[in-house]
Amino acid sequence: MRIGTLKQSYVADAALFDSRTQKIWLAVAAALLCVFPFMASDYWLYLACLVSINVASATGLNILTGYTGLVSLGQAAFMGLGAYTVAILETRLGTPFLLNLLAGGLVAMVGGIVVGIPSLRVKGLYLAIATIAASFIAHFLFANLALTGGTTGISMPPAKFFGLPLETSFRLYWVIVPVTLLMLLGAANLFRTRIGRAFIAIRDRDISAEVLGIPLLRYKLLSFGLSSFYAGVAGGLWAYFFRVVTPESFPLLMSIFFLAAIIVGGMGSILGAILGAVFMTMVPELLKLVVDLLPGGSELTVFLSPVRTIIFGLLIIGFLVFEPLGLAEVWRRIRRFFHLWPFRN
Repeated sequence: MRIGTLKQSYVADAALFDSRTQKIWLAVAAALLCVFPFMASDYWLYLACLVSINVASATGLNILTGYTGLVSLGQAAFMGLGAYTVAILETRLGTPFLLNLLAGGLVAMVGGIVVGIPSLRVKGLYLAIATIAASFIAHFLFANLALTGGTTGISMPPAKFFGLPLETSFRLYWVIVPVTLLMLLGAANLFRTRIGRAFIAIRDRDISAEVLGIPLLRYKLLSFGLSSFYAGVAGGLWAYFFRVVTPESFPLLMSIFFLAAIIVGGMGSILGAILGAVFMTMVPELLKLVVDLLPGGSELTVFLSPVRTIIFGLLIIGFLVFEPLGLAEVWRRIRRFFHLWPFRN
């Protein structure tokens, strides 16, 4: 029962969508996502699938870094674990692709828990260095194990759904986007539970959380595991999308990309992970469009990669200085402005 904005029960207060307006906008967004693939070109479908994969992985990193306060630069390595697991199962056993995605997430989860063991003793920069070391170890294994195909990697056939090959961006869209939406819904619900609140308590003050009876190692490892599970599933989707997995597919720069995405979008916010991943994925595409409009644009394309790295760095610095709460806070300000308009001074 509700009177205005007053909620008279805990269930109503903890509701994920607590207003009719939110539900209407949710229905509109769902309708647009359903209509989009029938109106978009192959290029925009490709970008939609890539954005969805990046949103899934960024959400996982936000669980670990944004909500639990544990800095990681190993997200690309966990994506690699998921991608290689999916590729091996698909090429050697031919198991169903949904089962492969789940297996990829679970293998990455185990890897994340192992990497998270030092998190009780070290934090901040030291923990970030530990995850970088794990990334280098993972890259070495990917490049030297016979099971992973060495430096040449593994080429995959397209995923099949009831015998229908998912070999185009249009068909993959109907798998990648729903899986990402389910992962977002799971992450949003996580922080309405005791586990999610424990993560936030550890982020805000881990010593106080331990005094209150929260076992730090258990919940830190759980956070690493959940974050890595998201990365593993995202890596599996990535493998099915590009259909080739090599050691160079998941470099350290990709981990920096995801860290930049949650900083730009807003740490500790599901919306921030979405906005940050979308923004950071679209930046290179916008650069390409700008370069193509310039005289001699084809010759300037070779400079895009270093320029993109510089822009990523500037974006991180800019948001840390001018808007540390990220794009999610910008969106909240816009909402507040229109909520109060025309009575705002």
